[in-house]
Amino acid sequence: MHTMNWEVVIGLETHTQLSTSSKIFSGASTAFGAQPNSHTAPVDLALPGSLPVLNRGAVERAIRFGLAIGATIAPVSIFARKNYFYPDLPKGYQISQYELPVVVGGTVSFVVEEAGKATIRTVNLTRAHLEEDAGKSLHEDFVGLHGEKSTGIDLNRAGTPLLEIVTEPEMRSSAEAVAYAKALHSLVMWLGICDGNMQEGSFRCDANVSVRPVGQKEFGTRCEIKNLNSFRFMQQAIDYEVERQIALIEDGGMVMQQTRLFDSDRGETRAMRSKEDAHDYRYFPDPDLPPLVIAADWIARVKAEMPELPSVMRERLIADYGLSPYDAQTLTASKDTARYFDDVIARLGATHAKQAANWIMGDVSAAVNERGGDWSQPPVDAPTLGALIGRVVDGKINAKQGKALFAELASSAQGGIDIDALITERGLEQISDSGALETAIDDILANSLSQLTDYRAGKDKLFGYFVGQAMKATGGKANPQQLNALLKAKLAG
Repeated sequence: MHTMNWEVVIGLETHTQLSTSSKIFSGASTAFGAQPNSHTAPVDLALPGSLPVLNRGAVERAIRFGLAIGATIAPVSIFARKNYFYPDLPKGYQISQYELPVVVGGTVSFVVEEAGKATIRTVNLTRAHLEEDAGKSLHEDFVGLHGEKSTGIDLNRAGTPLLEIVTEPEMRSSAEAVAYAKALHSLVMWLGICDGNMQEGSFRCDANVSVRPVGQKEFGTRCEIKNLNSFRFMQQAIDYEVERQIALIEDGGMVMQQTRLFDSDRGETRAMRSKEDAHDYRYFPDPDLPPLVIAADWIARVKAEMPELPSVMRERLIADYGLSPYDAQTLTASKDTARYFDDVIARLGATHAKQAANWIMGDVSAAVNERGGDWSQPPVDAPTLGALIGRVVDGKINAKQGKALFAELASSAQGGIDIDALITERGLEQISDSGALETAIDDILANSLSQLTDYRAGKDKLFGYFVGQAMKATGGKANPQQLNALLKAKLAG
């Protein structure tokens, strides 16, 4: 048990691989999975005399991201050389942005669910800058030409365009950090600037974690956990690191600023190297690259081609359909969820948007999660769900029957089902014909004179008896609302 109250402080740096088909400073392909060193050009290999040329598509994607988060897009930004030596960085430096990044500021909003309570949080971003990726050193089981153990260098990734997105240190729990990372992941995919494939390294997060006594203003010493490539590992790594730092301080030790790796097999972080500061990298402007100038008309062109943004869609859902901010945030958590909601409404009509939201966030979401969480292939297509909700709303079937039909359709995963034909075929249709219901009620009252006398004498509980008899007489198909209203009227005499 901790002897004092600690506050956790987390900031995230996310390396988002941009979805260009060629590298940031060369024409080599960025396709994943090719033979080692087959996707390289003289610039990536740092051959003498080769010069970098900036990829326009990478800049457009950075502009798109800046617009989406409400950031400032720098009219002039500078590429710098970040000097450090690794075998997978043949130039001896990485081209990045330091003092003048392309995107400054901006915010990302997301829903956090903690202790059974859902809240909407907004995190401020410091910056997002363009840079190139390094290659990869392959140590495990790599065998050299003569059968000896050695390290291989694959430069296919060298020069792959990255947008590094940096938050302020504003998150206070691993749940918040994961919720932010998921929201960012879905945003970059929504914008079409990144394929979001975490297994292939398209979206990698580094977490800066520190702790401080509650109430202290100064930050504690931070450690950076590198290359977290799954949300589950991110949560585990942060939780472990928080416990490690608190235990260390409470035992009288000190947290050393360092870079750490997460060992997913053992569920723990371990030291990789002491953390460098910016001056260790000897940043200076790259003499081979002129300043990046982004004119207002370029930003306007990119803006005109953007899809509807999640933030704009959220406002639309609240204004047009009267949904709550929480519902709007949840339904726009990914482009596929948002599109599915819009398609359901197109079939169902805007007046029943709240019912559609409840279904999608309830039964549909549970069915999607059961199948691995892929909203691009929902278990029941949008037109079918819209028709099904419509039949529940207009009383043709009751809510319980609707849920049972949904579960059946979800398990068979067929598209284009005629809901009305299915309801008729199953004999599920509720009797909403008031003439037919009145006849049934009259018969029951004629055969239940003693109960009727007792009810009228003040035994209100007998109402349930009459409802039960009517349901029996109609094979459970009476429309409950209509039946109750008619019964009340008849019983009142």
